[in-house]
Amino acid sequence: MSDVQSRFLSGPDGLKLHLRDYGPRDSAALPVVCLPGLARTAEDFAVLARAIAGGQAGGPRRVVALDYRGRGLSARDPDWRNYDLGVESADIQSLLAAVEIPEAIFVGTSRGGLHCMLLAAFRPTLLRAVVMNDIGPVLEPRGLARIRGYVGKLPRPKSWADAVAMFQQVSGTHFTALSEADWMAYARLTLQETDGQLVPRYDPMLMKSLERMDLEAPLPDLWPQFEALGHLPLLVIRGENSDLLSNATLADMLKRHPGAQSLIVPGQGHAPLLLDAPTIARICAFIASVQT
Repeated sequence: MSDVQSRFLSGPDGLKLHLRDYGPRDSAALPVVCLPGLARTAEDFAVLARAIAGGQAGGPRRVVALDYRGRGLSARDPDWRNYDLGVESADIQSLLAAVEIPEAIFVGTSRGGLHCMLLAAFRPTLLRAVVMNDIGPVLEPRGLARIRGYVGKLPRPKSWADAVAMFQQVSGTHFTALSEADWMAYARLTLQETDGQLVPRYDPMLMKSLERMDLEAPLPDLWPQFEALGHLPLLVIRGENSDLLSNATLADMLKRHPGAQSLIVPGQGHAPLLLDAPTIARICAFIASVQT
């Protein structure tokens, strides 16, 4: 699909931010906004975005996928303290205003789902429906500790084959259903080749924001923010082997939001890659069901 545009815009503080804009800009259907995980990028949504934009979600519609500051093609922030949910939320709202999206269906993976809850609480008119990918109001310390253990700390692989082996070692127990091709796709979504080296698609200084977290103390929950989603159509996706979104939290989410739907992705952990046909089909069906 050739109708994809890479766009660079200024954030509220002037930092250069990037998004990918798919599909027809003039579609009457609600657009879809995709928000990635902590150290992830807009590229994670390429397969899903093309499916949605190409008509598999009730007809062609616009899809935008954002790169947070310091990730993907967005500029790195000289002050790592700005890798913060509040700063990123302001960026998201600024970008959507710049590309003239006043309301949308949101797909949020991990950190992207946290942003969905925050936006529902503080900018409720932006959201018409939400897909939350392996995230909820309660974050499991074990999963956070694992993420903190590798973000910005993995060795640089010497080849793509080494990269695949590294990711299999780090995440293989959580992603038991991936083929070799899937692992290679994941490696290429996570790393990029720069000056002959394979380096992360994110600023390694992201580790600083994680190091500030005290995982020994009780973590605050986001149930009040989750309650702000109560009037919206909601699909919650959980990886079968997730260590960040527990089965108990998912059950509580469905109890508190009786109209919510759920999907368990077999053989995947945190967070499901959204690359397999059944998961894409379910997301597309959910989006198609949302009233325009």
